[in-house]
Amino acid sequence: MNFTYSEKVEYLQKEIQDFMERYVYPNEQTYKEQLNNQGGRFSSIPPIMEELKKKAREKGLWNLFLPESDLGSGLTNLEYAPLCEIMGRSAIAPEVFNCNAPDTGNMEVLVRYGSEEHKKRWLKPLLEGEIRSAFCMTEPDIASSDATNIQADIREDGNEYIINGRKWWSSGAGDPRCEILIFMGKTNPDAPKHEQQSIILVPMNTPGIQVERMLPVFGYDDAPHGHAEITFENVRVPKENILLGEGKGFAIAQGRLGPGRIHHCMRTIGAAERALEILCERVDSRVTFGKTLAEQGVIQEWIADSRIEIEQARLLVLKAADMMDKVGNKVAKKEIAMIKVVAPNIALKVLDRAIQALGAAGVSEDFPLANSFAGIRTLRLADGPDEVHRRSIARLELKEQRTKRKQEVL
Repeated sequence: MNFTYSEKVEYLQKEIQDFMERYVYPNEQTYKEQLNNQGGRFSSIPPIMEELKKKAREKGLWNLFLPESDLGSGLTNLEYAPLCEIMGRSAIAPEVFNCNAPDTGNMEVLVRYGSEEHKKRWLKPLLEGEIRSAFCMTEPDIASSDATNIQADIREDGNEYIINGRKWWSSGAGDPRCEILIFMGKTNPDAPKHEQQSIILVPMNTPGIQVERMLPVFGYDDAPHGHAEITFENVRVPKENILLGEGKGFAIAQGRLGPGRIHHCMRTIGAAERALEILCERVDSRVTFGKTLAEQGVIQEWIADSRIEIEQARLLVLKAADMMDKVGNKVAKKEIAMIKVVAPNIALKVLDRAIQALGAAGVSEDFPLANSFAGIRTLRLADGPDEVHRRSIARLELKEQRTKRKQEVL
């Protein structure tokens, strides 16, 4: 493995870092103020976001993901990792560069499985940053850590499918620009376990869709995109909106979640890096009991442990990204699962230390730490909880070890 960045990546790193310093960080507070001062937090978009998006696009810092498509910037997963990490330092940055979840994953689904009409109607405006999307998989009435539990019904009726069900934590569905939902449900409950589910495209304005409420995360509403609970009652969509055919939903979802998981991890490392910077700056400037906090032994341990853990997590992310590029997401599934467990847990440790070092300021809105902690804590659940990933890692490890022993006997 060679993790030396190419000249192209180093150039993009510098450009994104410069853009963050000049435009993103100085406008984080502006974004909050504009969001709070408008009529409804889910009814309009802070104007500063569109201004920043325009600037990013003019500088060519746009759609940097999509490693297997000429619609992106031509970067591999390994090349994208350090760039995504920088974006993860700010809650508003991913959207500025049109590299924000869930749109990135949904665009990848449309690139791989959408028809030409789907791409024209939804992929193109998503790539342009003109509309938003949501992924409707999780349900409130079942244990969604096992996607085969999904009960939402997709039933064929002539040239249409009729959809009934309730979804929640559909991130992005609260955004007034959200125009397309990627919906997962069952088309055949009698098929083999992993072939019962299908994925279908559902326009947001289809009759029968009702956003019941927006779900806050530890009190944060994540407006304007938010996380919606949605009911679908006799929602009719054309038959051609089903992706890849009936029974392919589970496979599509797993393919979508692989890159999404590692993108989350890349951004999470960026958030941890920013937290460590805030910690170090603070402890250098605060004096307690005749010493700066930086001179206290326990603080030095926090700093050392944080640096060690961040470096370990970054290396594992790079390894997973490298494997995805070389052998594909399926072969790299153990590495993807490992980093999905490691990155959020390490970031939470670093954030917790930073919050403790800042005292009361750490839990305030004057610093990004509390917001980051709330968002990253959800990552231990989103895209599969830690326990499911650990189970997968253990099973894959046992399989590899058993195969190794058999080969040694032969």
